[in-house]
Amino acid sequence: MSENAAIRGRLIVKLAMTIVAAGALLAGLMLPWIGGTGLVARNSASLLDALPGELTDQTPAGNSRVLAADGSLITNLYTNNRTSVKSNEISGVMKRALVDIEDSRFYEHNGLDVQGTLRALAKNVAAGSVQQGGSTLTQQLVKQTLLQSATTPEERAAATAEDVARKLREARLALALEDKYSKDEILTRYLNIVYFGQGAYGIQAAAQRYFSMNAKDLQLPQAAMLAGLVQSPTNDDPITHPDSAKTRRNEVLARMHQLKHINDEQLKTISAQPVAVKPGVAPANGCIDASIGGFYCAYVLDYLRGTLKIPQDQLYGGGLTIQTTLRPDMQAAGDQAVLNTVPMGDPLAGMYTAVEPGTGHVLAMSVNRRYGCSTPECESVVLNTAASQGSGSTWKVFTAAAALEEGLSKYYTITTGRRYTSHVYKNDGAPYSVPALGKSTPSTADMEKALIVSSNPYFLALEDALGSIEKPARMAERMGMRFDRTNQIPLDTIIKQNNGSFTFGPYPTSPLDLAIAYSTLAANGTRCAPTPIKAVLDRTGQPLEGEDGKPVVKGDNCKKNAIPAGVATTINQMLRKDVEPGFGGTGTRAYVPGQQIAGKTGTSQSNFSIAFVGYTPQYTGSVMVLNPKRNQDVGSFGGGKGATIWHDAMAPILTGKPVVPFPPADPKVENGNTQVLPSCFSASRCEDALAAAGFKTVRERVDSDKPEGSFVGTNPGAGQRAVLDQVVTIMISNGSGYVAPAPEPAPTTAAPPSPTPTPTPKPKPTPPTPPDGGVGGGGGGGGGGGGGGGGH
Repeated sequence: MSENAAIRGRLIVKLAMTIVAAGALLAGLMLPWIGGTGLVARNSASLLDALPGELTDQTPAGNSRVLAADGSLITNLYTNNRTSVKSNEISGVMKRALVDIEDSRFYEHNGLDVQGTLRALAKNVAAGSVQQGGSTLTQQLVKQTLLQSATTPEERAAATAEDVARKLREARLALALEDKYSKDEILTRYLNIVYFGQGAYGIQAAAQRYFSMNAKDLQLPQAAMLAGLVQSPTNDDPITHPDSAKTRRNEVLARMHQLKHINDEQLKTISAQPVAVKPGVAPANGCIDASIGGFYCAYVLDYLRGTLKIPQDQLYGGGLTIQTTLRPDMQAAGDQAVLNTVPMGDPLAGMYTAVEPGTGHVLAMSVNRRYGCSTPECESVVLNTAASQGSGSTWKVFTAAAALEEGLSKYYTITTGRRYTSHVYKNDGAPYSVPALGKSTPSTADMEKALIVSSNPYFLALEDALGSIEKPARMAERMGMRFDRTNQIPLDTIIKQNNGSFTFGPYPTSPLDLAIAYSTLAANGTRCAPTPIKAVLDRTGQPLEGEDGKPVVKGDNCKKNAIPAGVATTINQMLRKDVEPGFGGTGTRAYVPGQQIAGKTGTSQSNFSIAFVGYTPQYTGSVMVLNPKRNQDVGSFGGGKGATIWHDAMAPILTGKPVVPFPPADPKVENGNTQVLPSCFSASRCEDALAAAGFKTVRERVDSDKPEGSFVGTNPGAGQRAVLDQVVTIMISNGSGYVAPAPEPAPTTAAPPSPTPTPTPKPKPTPPTPPDGGVGGGGGGGGGGGGGGGGH
């Protein structure tokens, strides 16, 4: 005989014994209700089949919790406020009070109380309808479980139907429960599921709501009041109806005294007291109640439902533990940084979004809005993921990366002048040209310099060199940019349109996508999909599994070498000069002293949005400022408000921390298919030297302060690098700036100087005559004098 058959056999015996004990009245009443004498026999197997899944769980699941990376609570998710507790977490007097008032024979019956059932049946038959319940706690547990787990109107109606069929089903399931679980398990489950009013489901939520304490700390006065609430939680609510609550509490005390579970003094003392409540606040529920990061929380819920496919009812009643990647310190710093620049509720929205390179973990999402409320400063859209405006020159990085991958070096030099007209791209059929913005934009620049000063003419010319926008567009996709969000144009359509403005970032951009794309650079070419989730645990603390039996969280989703590592490391070193002081970059306001920081600024057409993306090897943060409702001049540029917000958000995180260096640039990528230009000092010699090195040359007359026809130099200059076969310009002065030197003044005739009178020498005294030919000695003396002169 199988185990199920054995269980079914035991239950049939129990049911039969119950019917026999009830006598002829119970049997006679039951048979018409179930449709004839043969129905019990025919349906005995189905009546006693295995328990429904919702009745096999040890306790109701309860609220789900959303936690930050440090384990702190962000919020709860629940439809019914319930925190399940174990038997030893419920006070003994609470259990006693409930049993005494609801089912005093609980420890004696087998799930059905025959005496109570007979009494209820007799009254109901006499009345012609259900007037009185005879349900045991076990039967009530069945009813509450089926009701609260119902997902359709039909299931809810079946769980509450006032007919005998529902009672019979409850009786059958109660017998099965008693066969499977101990009395203490059944009582604990009942206390965890029953509704106590004021939105509190289960004893722990009720203890918190009415007394601000835990269920294990309940004393007799509180226990008696809560036990009385089960029958009518609205009418006997001690907060709104204290007199009714006192009356009902005293009924419980009287029953406990009758059953000799409390003494005379306890009954007298407590019955005289008014109900004393200390209401607690209901637990935070949903993202509108989030303790931090309301928009981050909303992004988490979208991710759980959309990406991980977790059903809504499981999220809000499955007792899940959702471990996110939110860094509370970074979230708080980002919140304050945005508000430092863009006030709360301003028409302009400032979004700061931080992610971790190499994992894709989303660390913070800040915006100068409140989540989910209805006042003017409130918003329900997660602006950190929405794509509404372009992000300007931050897209030049995609063009630069594509060019480096094609072999063009960072030294790739182009002379564009103050305005460049494309040879490839058109503007509605007309020539497409862009001017230089700002006096600091050079007419001639290499790729690194053009990236640092954000030269528009250079990057349009660089797109010309690439032949189309396809390579920059595919590079953007490979780095992590999406083109499938609301308001966005599909990537294939963008490529087909082949607009030269691509490199200037006119397309709607998600701040999160921008942060992810630059994180690919920070992670040296490894692209990671964004994720706010580290783990989702079920009610038992194990990884939540999906329909395939595998954990719904499968770890980080990263792709190594999404772009060549050498391209990433080379651009990182180039972009450091846009932020770190001393190089004339546009993003220096973002710099945090003592750190290595790379970044890029961006300003869209008509200043409708500004952007800045900054990063270290550890963190990437994107900033966008725009009006999400309509076009509005932001009144700044990416290196202004954008870089300032980034600095204020990251300074508290980076200041005083050890520097984490970027890897060096890849020499092969850095130099590309270039070689050093030779030195030369005349036009003809330059032509010979450059031809011998493999370069083509062209002479060009240029403005110069040298005489007309003079050799000025080459472009690119000697010592710089250029692509083989690249045309090197030999610059000859047109003399436009030459100023002939003034003639030297004629010499003037001067009068001869007056002769200087010659003094009359004094006679010298005659020396004495030495005894032995002193002339020789005198000569020696003269020689000594000469020696002395030499000594001077």
